[in-house]
Amino acid sequence: MTIGITVGKFYPLHKGHDYLIRQAKAQVDTLVVIVSYKHEQDISGEIRANWIQQMHPDIEVILGIDDIPANEWELLAKRTFELLDGRQPDIVFTSENYGDDWATQLGCKHIKIDPARQTIPISGTAIRKNLNKHWDMLTSPVKAYFAKRICCIGAESTGSTTLSQHLAEHYQTVWIPEYGRWYSQGRRYLPHDNEWGTDEFVKIAEGQNRWEDDLAWQANRLVVCDTDALATHVWHKRYIGHYSSAVEQIADSRHYDLYLVTEPDFKFVQDGTRDGEHIRMEMHQWFIDELTRKKRAFIRVTGSPQNRIAQATQAIDKLLVFPELEII
Repeated sequence: MTIGITVGKFYPLHKGHDYLIRQAKAQVDTLVVIVSYKHEQDISGEIRANWIQQMHPDIEVILGIDDIPANEWELLAKRTFELLDGRQPDIVFTSENYGDDWATQLGCKHIKIDPARQTIPISGTAIRKNLNKHWDMLTSPVKAYFAKRICCIGAESTGSTTLSQHLAEHYQTVWIPEYGRWYSQGRRYLPHDNEWGTDEFVKIAEGQNRWEDDLAWQANRLVVCDTDALATHVWHKRYIGHYSSAVEQIADSRHYDLYLVTEPDFKFVQDGTRDGEHIRMEMHQWFIDELTRKKRAFIRVTGSPQNRIAQATQAIDKLLVFPELEII
């Protein structure tokens, strides 16, 4: 059984790293990736290790504190054996010249993968300096991590779905549909389809989060959500008569950079499924109250579709500024 090993900061994990890992694991039985980190860095080692493990569940990922001075290859080799629990690696994989010294101290072979960066022309340094410019070089879980998330929220027939779709088209990014609408349509032929249980709202909130997390891997700097678990929390009150602590707990576990609350400032439109015209204004206030109570960032969008898009994009554009990542 051959063991391969590589090491890096993966700060952040980009397509060049992914290429190295894919090439390496194809040449050994077991590939071990060591994530080198410092506690004071902007992104924890645990998060970086999780990025790699999500993309490569068939490899072994180990965290290693970055506290060994540069060029101390004997010390690095000793630390490597400690992290490997004494296992002897057969091959070191890197794209750098330092791999020769490291491999010598480990007593194994060194294979360089794309050292000239011709296959994937990018570096972690370039990405850290300008995340926005090099967005397409990020791996999928890193895109999901950095993407700003906005949520359109509102009572029935207030234009939240229309606005969210227009925004996703405008920014050429992912749009997260309403899981609850799909769920509701799927149960509409039940003999008592108007009777709901809290367990169903829990499933809807969890399903909404899954849809969002799955699509976030494809995000183009922004994730546009038609709704979220906080809205499910409000809809629970609408149909059950009170809030649910279980649904609220799911909602509280999520973060959004901005909520767009669509105002009920036009006539109610019946689409064949809506039943909330009589409670539309009251529900609108519930959304405002919950966002305020939970100190969520939100703006209220009003007027024509064009005015709403203009108000939303003005606020969103201010969010799409990614700071330079500090390297320590």
